[in-house]
Amino acid sequence: MTDWDGMKAPDAAGLEAMARAALATLPAEFAGHAQDVAIRVAEFAPEDILDELQIDDPFELTGLYDGIPVTQKSVTDQPSGPDIVWLFRRPLLDEWASRGDVPLGELIGHVVTHELAHHFGWSDEDIARIDRWWE
Repeated sequence: MTDWDGMKAPDAAGLEAMARAALATLPAEFAGHAQDVAIRVAEFAPEDILDELQIDDPFELTGLYDGIPVTQKSVTDQPSGPDIVWLFRRPLLDEWASRGDVPLGELIGHVVTHELAHHFGWSDEDIARIDRWWE
């Protein structure tokens, strides 16, 4: 049994490091496009995003892809910034603690991969067909 006394949950930099480690394991055909996506960590999703997604409980959103999927990009697009995979630290830590059966790095890797799938143009339904993570 792990002695949790004196241990602290990873900070934003720690979660970002886990996300970057997950990116390093991507197959070559995805890695090139994924390197253009920024990774950002926030404590929770902003209220306007939660409202837009009709999410009442901020602990329900662990990650979010913010950008234009590569399948929809055009040379006429004028991006205002890089595509971003957002990780929401507190919901991620809450899910990790409540699961109790998966390493935090694996959970972070799953969320990053899920959000990158949106970058590649996959819908939640497409992802769910091959990734039944929640089961």
